[in-house]
Amino acid sequence: MMNVMTFAIFAGALSTASYALHATLAPNLEKILGALRGEMAPARAAPLAALVRAERRIAVRRWAGAAAPAVAPLRQRGAA
Repeated sequence: MMNVMTFAIFAGALSTASYALHATLAPNLEKILGALRGEMAPARAAPLAALVRAERRIAVRRWAGAAAPAVAPLRQRGAA
């Protein structure tokens, strides 16, 4: 009985692991195989420029949304 239980547990774990690997690797299998064959990936059209524009947009939104810092009053010094 323990052998059947052990087989069921490990078979379930194996099927779960194989499903996770398949779900992760299947969408990019052509890219992975191409890299293993030593093929160069086609260049994407200026991804860095798009990233720079996005970063500027985020920085401007943060700057525009930030509250102006409150001016703290100066403490009065006591007589020495």
